[in-house]
Amino acid sequence: MNAKITALFAAAAFASLTSLAQAKDLGPDEALKLRDAGTVQNFEKLNQAALAKHPGSVIEETELEEEYGRYLYKVELRDKQGIQWDLELDATNGQVLKDHQDD
Repeated sequence: MNAKITALFAAAAFASLTSLAQAKDLGPDEALKLRDAGTVQNFEKLNQAALAKHPGSVIEETELEEEYGRYLYKVELRDKQGIQWDLELDATNGQVLKDHQDD
């Protein structure tokens, strides 16, 4: 019985670690290097693409992540009605991948 419990804990720990390893927040220095190398688009252009989905909104937070080998630009917006929106863009081409109202 103890071997089964140990195996379950080990599997849960491995699953937890692998899910954490899949998404990596990139710091400002790394983000600027990727932009300067042309790997990701200019951040102003990405912000404009996000704002185009919700005109008149204000950007509250942005974040560049590497997830499963893909660069994602995440943007939190607040519209004129005070509703918060979470957008996710492909940082290499500006395509909006997700656009949903924050809970």
